[in-house]
Amino acid sequence: MDAYDADYFDMEVPAYIALERGQRGEFQFGAVSGTIDYRRVKRDGAIAIEFTWDGQDEMDPMTGRGWAALTDGQLAGRIFTHQGDDSSFVARRLRSRPE
Repeated sequence: MDAYDADYFDMEVPAYIALERGQRGEFQFGAVSGTIDYRRVKRDGAIAIEFTWDGQDEMDPMTGRGWAALTDGQLAGRIFTHQGDDSSFVARRLRSRPE
């Protein structure tokens, strides 16, 4: 993530984004966590998703949006907080979700 250092984004659990069937998912980085509602799209000819999210930051309600595309075997995109920060991210595939 370009807007946060590793000490922050891995603060509570290793940062992750998990996408599931049915256009749903979840994520966490630092103290921010949320659920995702996504749709498949094409971005510059590549398969991608655009999503909205609903969650919290240290128990304060938050919402936002974002997008991500598969690039070189990684999921790269940008996440936006409504009326707040935004950051790019790159995620690599793991076999299982962090506990």
